[in-house]
Amino acid sequence: MRSRIAVFALLFAAAAAVVTQAQQNPLRPPAGAKVALVVFEDLQCPDCANAAPLLEEAQKTYKIPLVRYDFPLPKHNWSKQAAIFARYFDTKSKALGNEFRSYCFKHQPYPGKEQPWINDPEELRQQAEQFAKAHKMTLPLAVDPQGKLQEKVEADYALGMSIGIEHTPTIYVVSDTTHGTPFVEVVDRTNLYSQIDEMLGAAGANSKPAKSSRKPGGGE
Repeated sequence: MRSRIAVFALLFAAAAAVVTQAQQNPLRPPAGAKVALVVFEDLQCPDCANAAPLLEEAQKTYKIPLVRYDFPLPKHNWSKQAAIFARYFDTKSKALGNEFRSYCFKHQPYPGKEQPWINDPEELRQQAEQFAKAHKMTLPLAVDPQGKLQEKVEADYALGMSIGIEHTPTIYVVSDTTHGTPFVEVVDRTNLYSQIDEMLGAAGANSKPAKSSRKPGGGE
């Protein structure tokens, strides 16, 4: 009897995992949106920092969702913890979480970035505390005592791996269409706006013709 119950439990867990994965298809727009931008990013990645303003500009221009997934690369020593901090600030407001993401991009340890640079997890913690203080908050000693925020970051990473993400940033324009091409990867960012226009047209939505003067960069 116990073995039968165990088998049923395993089958139920497998079915639940399939449903969850289907509900979290990253290459579809959020409910109610015909087209969206999707990015898998690493907060320590310099090219993610280059891409972020362009994506935010496109989001505002077209009034479409920008869906961000965490994909902290193992070679980066503070990006995963930064994603956890961003998730913590998300719990206060999504705008605050995104502002912290921008803050991390600005303080990456690369030439041309704002100082003090974030070089390691200890400096990341110090900068997160400064960020919180500037917003009249106190960063708790343990921002993720139950590990739930880390689970979300790791779930994003696993999702990215499941669809073959290999570098950051990986950017897609996605649509809710069930025929033709429902998504396209943005390889050359100078084509971002034209790709959005094409996807909006294919999805039967109004588009706003626009051009971007930003130059594409390589990924990590």
